[in-house]
Amino acid sequence: MTNKDVLVMDHITKDFGNGRTKITALKDVNFKVKEGEFVSIIGPSGSGKSTFLTIAGGLQSPTSGKIIINDKDFTNLSEKKRSKLRFEEIGFILQSSNLIPFLTVKEQFYLVDNVEKKKNEDTRIDEILKSLDILDLKDKYPRDLSGGERQRVAIGRALFNNPSLILADEPTASLDTEHAYDVVKLLVKETHENKKATVMVTHDTRMIKWSDRVYHMEDGILKEVNIEDIE
Repeated sequence: MTNKDVLVMDHITKDFGNGRTKITALKDVNFKVKEGEFVSIIGPSGSGKSTFLTIAGGLQSPTSGKIIINDKDFTNLSEKKRSKLRFEEIGFILQSSNLIPFLTVKEQFYLVDNVEKKKNEDTRIDEILKSLDILDLKDKYPRDLSGGERQRVAIGRALFNNPSLILADEPTASLDTEHAYDVVKLLVKETHENKKATVMVTHDTRMIKWSDRVYHMEDGILKEVNIEDIE
Protein backbone atom coordinates (compact mmCIF):
# COMPACT_ATOMS: atom_id res chain seq x y z
CA MET A 1 0.00 0.00 0.00
CA THR A 2 1.41 3.38 -1.04
CA ASN A 3 2.00 6.02 1.59
CA LYS A 4 -0.48 8.87 1.28
CA ASP A 5 0.34 12.48 0.47
CA VAL A 6 0.37 14.55 3.65
CA LEU A 7 1.16 17.91 2.02
CA VAL A 8 0.28 18.91 -1.54
CA MET A 9 1.12 22.37 -2.93
CA ASP A 10 -0.55 22.87 -6.29
CA HIS A 11 0.59 25.71 -8.60
CA ILE A 12 1.51 28.03 -5.72
CA THR A 13 2.59 31.59 -6.42
CA LYS A 14 3.31 34.33 -3.91
CA ASP A 15 3.58 38.02 -4.80
CA PHE A 16 4.59 40.87 -2.53
CA GLY A 17 3.69 44.45 -3.47
CA ASN A 18 2.15 45.41 -6.79
CA GLY A 19 2.86 47.24 -10.01
CA ARG A 20 6.52 48.23 -10.33
CA THR A 21 7.24 47.17 -6.77
CA LYS A 22 5.83 43.66 -7.23
CA ILE A 23 8.15 40.83 -6.29
CA THR A 24 7.18 37.24 -7.04
CA ALA A 25 8.72 35.15 -4.24
CA LEU A 26 7.27 31.81 -5.41
CA LYS A 27 6.68 30.98 -9.07
CA ASP A 28 4.21 28.20 -9.89
CA VAL A 29 5.50 25.83 -7.21
CA ASN A 30 4.28 22.22 -7.26
CA PHE A 31 5.32 19.98 -4.39
CA LYS A 32 4.24 16.85 -2.51
CA VAL A 33 5.53 15.01 0.55
CA LYS A 34 4.23 11.62 1.70
CA GLU A 35 4.02 10.07 5.15
CA GLY A 36 7.33 8.50 6.13
CA GLU A 37 9.26 10.80 3.78
CA PHE A 38 12.03 13.25 4.68
CA VAL A 39 12.49 15.97 2.05
CA SER A 40 15.13 18.72 2.05
CA ILE A 41 14.95 22.05 0.25
CA ILE A 42 18.21 23.87 -0.41
CA GLY A 43 19.05 27.15 -2.10
CA PRO A 44 20.71 30.52 -1.55
CA SER A 45 19.46 33.18 0.86
CA GLY A 46 16.54 35.14 -0.57
CA SER A 47 15.55 32.33 -2.94
CA GLY A 48 12.06 31.90 -1.41
CA LYS A 49 12.71 28.94 0.92
CA SER A 50 11.30 30.57 4.07
CA THR A 51 8.29 31.94 2.16
CA PHE A 52 7.68 28.42 0.88
CA LEU A 53 7.72 27.03 4.42
CA THR A 54 5.43 29.67 5.94
CA ILE A 55 2.90 29.12 3.16
CA ALA A 56 3.16 25.32 3.52
CA GLY A 57 2.36 25.77 7.22
CA GLY A 58 -0.52 28.16 6.65
CA LEU A 59 1.22 31.09 8.35
CA GLN A 60 0.55 33.17 5.25
CA SER A 61 -1.65 32.67 2.20
CA PRO A 62 -0.48 32.17 -1.38
CA THR A 63 -1.42 34.66 -4.08
CA SER A 64 -2.70 31.75 -6.13
CA GLY A 65 -2.76 27.97 -5.99
CA LYS A 66 -3.94 25.37 -3.49
CA ILE A 67 -2.51 23.81 -0.33
CA ILE A 68 -3.90 20.46 0.80
CA ILE A 69 -2.97 18.84 4.12
CA ASN A 70 -4.22 15.30 4.70
CA ASP A 71 -6.90 15.72 2.02
CA LYS A 72 -8.14 19.01 3.57
CA ASP A 73 -7.99 22.14 1.44
CA PHE A 74 -6.04 24.48 3.70
CA THR A 75 -6.13 27.46 1.33
CA ASN A 76 -9.58 28.90 1.90
CA LEU A 77 -10.26 28.00 5.52
CA SER A 78 -11.17 30.70 8.02
CA GLU A 79 -8.30 31.79 10.28
CA LYS A 80 -9.89 29.94 13.20
CA LYS A 81 -10.04 26.67 11.25
CA ARG A 82 -6.52 27.19 9.88
CA SER A 83 -5.20 27.65 13.42
CA LYS A 84 -6.94 24.47 14.56
CA LEU A 85 -5.52 22.50 11.64
CA ARG A 86 -2.03 23.88 12.32
CA PHE A 87 -2.14 22.77 15.96
CA GLU A 88 -3.48 19.33 15.08
CA GLU A 89 -1.42 18.51 12.02
CA ILE A 90 1.79 20.58 11.92
CA GLY A 91 4.91 20.74 14.07
CA PHE A 92 7.22 23.72 13.46
CA ILE A 93 10.95 23.67 14.25
CA LEU A 94 12.82 26.96 13.83
CA GLN A 95 16.53 27.75 13.56
CA SER A 96 16.51 29.25 17.02
CA SER A 97 14.89 26.89 19.49
CA ASN A 98 12.52 29.64 20.76
CA LEU A 99 12.41 28.22 24.28
CA ILE A 100 10.96 30.35 27.09
CA PRO A 101 13.96 31.23 29.32
CA PHE A 102 12.10 31.10 32.65
CA LEU A 103 10.49 27.66 32.06
CA THR A 104 12.15 24.30 32.61
CA VAL A 105 12.42 21.80 29.78
CA LYS A 106 9.31 19.97 30.96
CA GLU A 107 7.35 23.20 31.43
CA GLN A 108 8.00 24.18 27.79
CA PHE A 109 5.55 21.41 26.84
CA TYR A 110 2.84 22.74 29.16
CA LEU A 111 2.48 25.75 26.87
CA VAL A 112 1.30 23.44 24.09
CA ASP A 113 -1.10 21.80 26.53
CA ASN A 114 -2.51 25.18 27.56
CA VAL A 115 -3.13 26.21 23.98
CA GLU A 116 -4.88 22.92 23.30
CA LYS A 117 -6.74 23.07 26.65
CA LYS A 118 -5.72 19.54 27.55
CA LYS A 119 -4.62 18.08 30.83
CA ASN A 120 -0.84 18.04 31.23
CA GLU A 121 0.43 14.75 29.87
CA ASP A 122 3.56 14.11 31.94
CA THR A 123 3.95 10.52 30.77
CA ARG A 124 3.86 11.54 27.10
CA ILE A 125 6.40 14.33 27.78
CA ASP A 126 8.74 11.89 29.52
CA GLU A 127 8.44 9.43 26.63
CA ILE A 128 9.39 12.12 24.11
CA LEU A 129 12.31 13.40 26.21
CA LYS A 130 13.56 9.83 26.66
CA SER A 131 13.39 9.14 22.92
CA LEU A 132 15.49 12.28 22.35
CA ASP A 133 17.94 11.22 25.10
CA ILE A 134 17.29 14.33 27.23
CA LEU A 135 15.02 12.96 29.96
CA ASP A 136 17.67 13.78 32.57
CA LEU A 137 17.43 17.46 31.55
CA LYS A 138 13.69 17.86 32.17
CA ASP A 139 14.08 20.10 35.24
CA LYS A 140 16.81 22.29 33.76
CA TYR A 141 16.35 25.77 32.27
CA PRO A 142 17.37 26.72 28.70
CA ARG A 143 20.41 28.64 30.00
CA ASP A 144 21.80 25.35 31.37
CA LEU A 145 21.55 23.53 28.03
CA SER A 146 23.89 23.36 25.05
CA GLY A 147 22.67 24.50 21.63
CA GLY A 148 22.12 20.90 20.55
CA GLU A 149 20.16 20.11 23.71
CA ARG A 150 17.93 23.17 23.27
CA GLN A 151 17.20 22.16 19.70
CA ARG A 152 16.28 18.64 20.85
CA VAL A 153 13.78 20.17 23.28
CA ALA A 154 12.35 22.22 20.38
CA ILE A 155 12.01 19.03 18.31
CA GLY A 156 10.28 17.30 21.22
CA ARG A 157 7.86 20.19 21.63
CA ALA A 158 7.07 20.08 17.90
CA LEU A 159 6.34 16.35 18.17
CA PHE A 160 4.22 16.64 21.32
CA ASN A 161 0.83 16.84 19.57
CA ASN A 162 1.82 13.96 17.28
CA PRO A 163 1.61 16.06 14.07
CA SER A 164 1.55 14.35 10.69
CA LEU A 165 3.65 17.12 9.08
CA ILE A 166 6.92 18.55 10.43
CA LEU A 167 8.27 21.80 8.94
CA ALA A 168 11.85 22.60 9.92
CA ASP A 169 13.33 25.99 8.98
CA GLU A 170 17.15 25.86 9.15
CA PRO A 171 17.01 23.72 12.32
CA THR A 172 20.80 23.29 12.44
CA ALA A 173 21.87 26.87 11.67
CA SER A 174 23.04 27.67 15.20
CA LEU A 175 24.69 24.30 15.89
CA ASP A 176 28.20 22.91 15.44
CA THR A 177 28.60 20.09 12.91
CA GLU A 178 28.31 17.19 15.35
CA HIS A 179 25.14 18.49 17.01
CA ALA A 180 23.72 19.48 13.61
CA TYR A 181 24.13 15.93 12.33
CA ASP A 182 22.53 14.57 15.51
CA VAL A 183 19.48 16.81 15.09
CA VAL A 184 18.95 15.86 11.44
CA LYS A 185 19.36 12.14 12.19
CA LEU A 186 16.78 12.44 14.98
CA LEU A 187 14.32 14.08 12.59
CA VAL A 188 14.92 11.41 9.96
CA LYS A 189 14.44 8.63 12.54
CA GLU A 190 11.17 10.17 13.78
CA THR A 191 9.98 10.61 10.18
CA HIS A 192 10.65 7.04 9.10
CA GLU A 193 9.68 5.20 12.27
CA ASN A 194 6.48 7.13 13.01
CA LYS A 195 5.36 7.84 9.44
CA LYS A 196 5.68 11.62 9.67
CA ALA A 197 6.11 13.79 6.59
CA THR A 198 9.04 16.16 7.12
CA VAL A 199 10.24 19.13 5.08
CA MET A 200 13.56 20.68 6.08
CA VAL A 201 14.77 23.94 4.60
CA THR A 202 18.54 24.34 4.86
CA HIS A 203 21.42 26.22 3.26
CA ASP A 204 23.89 23.59 4.52
CA THR A 205 24.23 20.86 1.89
CA ARG A 206 26.09 18.61 4.37
CA MET A 207 22.74 18.06 6.13
CA ILE A 208 20.89 16.53 3.18
CA LYS A 209 22.64 13.14 2.98
CA TRP A 210 19.82 11.36 4.85
CA SER A 211 17.05 12.88 2.73
CA ASP A 212 14.66 10.75 0.69
CA ARG A 213 14.37 13.54 -1.86
CA VAL A 214 16.00 16.96 -2.35
CA TYR A 215 14.71 20.10 -4.05
CA HIS A 216 16.61 23.22 -5.04
CA MET A 217 15.01 26.65 -4.92
CA GLU A 218 16.31 29.71 -6.70
CA ASP A 219 14.49 32.93 -7.61
CA GLY A 220 11.21 31.38 -6.43
CA ILE A 221 11.48 28.35 -8.71
CA LEU A 222 11.48 24.90 -7.09
CA LYS A 223 13.04 21.91 -8.86
CA GLU A 224 13.80 18.38 -7.70
CA VAL A 225 17.49 17.46 -7.93
CA ASN A 226 19.60 14.31 -7.48
CA ILE A 227 21.40 14.15 -4.15
CA GLU A 228 24.47 12.73 -5.96
CA ASP A 229 24.72 15.90 -8.08
CA ILE A 230 25.03 18.18 -5.06
CA GLU A 231 28.54 18.96 -3.86
